[in-house]
Amino acid sequence: MPLKRISGLCLLGLLLWATLAATVARRPQAPRPDFAGLYRDVARLDVDTRREGDSLRVYLRLPPPARLGPGHALRLTAWPSYEARAPLWQDSVPRRQQHPIPFPDGVRLSFCVAASRLPAGTVLQISTAPPDAKEDYQEPTTTAWLRLTEAVLARPFVLVDSVGQPLLRRYVQAGETFGVDCFGLYQPVRSKRYAVTPTPALPPMTNPAAMPAGPRTLPVLDSAAFRPGQPLRFAEPGLYALRVGPLNTKPPVLAVLVAPNLYPELTTAAELIEPLRYLTTSQERQKLTDAPNPKRAVDKFWLDIAKGDQQLGKDLIRRYYNRVMAANELFAAHKAGWLTDRGLLYVVLGPPPSVRRLSDGEERWYYPDGNTDGGPITYSFRPRPSTFAPDYYELVRRPEYELPWYAAVEKWRTPPTALTGPNAPNALPAR
Repeated sequence: MPLKRISGLCLLGLLLWATLAATVARRPQAPRPDFAGLYRDVARLDVDTRREGDSLRVYLRLPPPARLGPGHALRLTAWPSYEARAPLWQDSVPRRQQHPIPFPDGVRLSFCVAASRLPAGTVLQISTAPPDAKEDYQEPTTTAWLRLTEAVLARPFVLVDSVGQPLLRRYVQAGETFGVDCFGLYQPVRSKRYAVTPTPALPPMTNPAAMPAGPRTLPVLDSAAFRPGQPLRFAEPGLYALRVGPLNTKPPVLAVLVAPNLYPELTTAAELIEPLRYLTTSQERQKLTDAPNPKRAVDKFWLDIAKGDQQLGKDLIRRYYNRVMAANELFAAHKAGWLTDRGLLYVVLGPPPSVRRLSDGEERWYYPDGNTDGGPITYSFRPRPSTFAPDYYELVRRPEYELPWYAAVEKWRTPPTALTGPNAPNALPAR
């Protein structure tokens, strides 16, 4: 072949590559999502999964009023990471494959995705929002995100309630009946209850070197075995590990928090007093506990803060304990959600106005006027997953958080500024 012809072919190839590169460069990239909306205290799109052969079944509960069909398609987007600007793929689930069933708590449905399309580490975004919705803001009633770890992709069972519907949560109340729904044949279930001290999160300025180290192993308090398909019910609150499979195997562990009373709600005096540790001294809490009527003492505590203003006192009570219950729902791990690091900030500072998730899993919460000078402040949470708390995050503590933290606590305790100004206990603004 003549040299000039070879050179011409090479030049043509370079031109084609240049054209392709220009096309890719012009392709619009997805805006970087803001995950703050997912932490609003509202009804949310709940999700769980189960491995079924070469597919992953996805279970959803759409809160009412659920909208599907024309203009509200069920859309899937697979991302290589939370920070990726371009997805691995996008698809929609046809109506005939959703199998929707209406329930009082919303519409429940399920569908399957080929496991080959979901490599470990993929982040799956599920949305029922209309296509023209604001893409960077994540609306919890129509959007859910799921990081597909190897454990999630391999688990061949899902927790279900007493009527066989997926629980879509990793906690149950003590005495609540639930079950394990396996793909294929029902398998025996083994459980172990572990001794866990539910220690509350320490303030954000605490020196990490001074923080007590967690135990390397957890003592086993008791264990039990259940027949295949047998309903489960645990009377004692605590952290339980479930293994599902033949007795001669070591299948993956699924941790379940068994919480007392009506968790995530607060019903007893102790449940009302304990979260006050973020605002009070140990002497103040002891005084509340020792009072003849502790619940009435809690009311008086808030009324004294409000200087006798009953409406302000009721507003403070509603705002504070609504945050505690929301934290219980959002951040439940091996302990109640309000005890976690994210729960600590959520209760005192409120839902973060802006949240970024980095490719390594780190979360950054931005409060635009959370500093003492009215300027912005950022808190970083690094993932610390474990067998018993796969979604646990640890706050990066810094000494410069001391003044902003004390200022935030003081705003709860010093009306009339308790409901105004930086760090005010306000709800996330509507979008």
